Amino acid sequence: MNTPLLTSIDSYHIGTSQPLSDHQLRPLIKIFDKPYRSADTVLGGRSSVAIQPVAGIGSVVVKYYTRGGFIGHFVKRRYLRGGKIRSQAEFELLQTVRSLGVKAPNPIAYAHRGALFYKAWLVTEEIKDHQTLAQLSLSDPDRALSLIRQVASNVSTLIHNNIHHVDLHPGNVLVDAEFSIFLIDFDKACLLRRDRHKLRSKYIDRWKRAVIKHRLPDGLWQTFKTELQKNE
Repeated sequence: MNTPLLTSIDSYHIGTSQPLSDHQLRPLIKIFDKPYRSADTVLGGRSSVAIQPVAGIGSVVVKYYTRGGFIGHFVKRRYLRGGKIRSQAEFELLQTVRSLGVKAPNPIAYAHRGALFYKAWLVTEEIKDHQTLAQLSLSDPDRALSLIRQVASNVSTLIHNNIHHVDLHPGNVLVDAEFSIFLIDFDKACLLRRDRHKLRSKYIDRWKRAVIKHRLPDGLWQTFKTELQKNE
């Protein structure tokens, strides 16, 4: 994992994977506190995002960290600092999983603003012309099933390295125009040092719950289970 380059601009603390000029950082800072849209997924993903072109990089996705549940009605975007900033943790984990060969968005930068209570953002390269695997499974079930082997191969790499993506479901798998898959939303992912069979079961159970709850084709979880078990 590469050590991020750190800088501060207008009270924003920013870590980047490559040197970024003031001309590149300023456009990002301008949108950090602008309105954002919720991720458009069949499963109603938790992430809130904005798209921003950056000179010399291309189009990037800016992820806003927002609270859900009961507390989200009162405190939507601020977090109490305790340990690593959430955007930094996800940025570093994306670097790690990509170094292992897992298909995931390329992390460009993370940022936060505030001391005891903070807001946070993550910047990644945009996956062009994408849809979620959940969306594809409703419009083209056969094509979606044909991609499960790709998904299972990437998840097997996570399992082998004791990495638990706590919310992996078909809405958190992006499919680009060339039908390559990318795993997204590694927020709260963690190392889970336990029996790998148990970790595999956690992935299968979470995937199955999402497929059933959102009435996606049954073959989506049955094939996922079969392909993961092949990789044991």
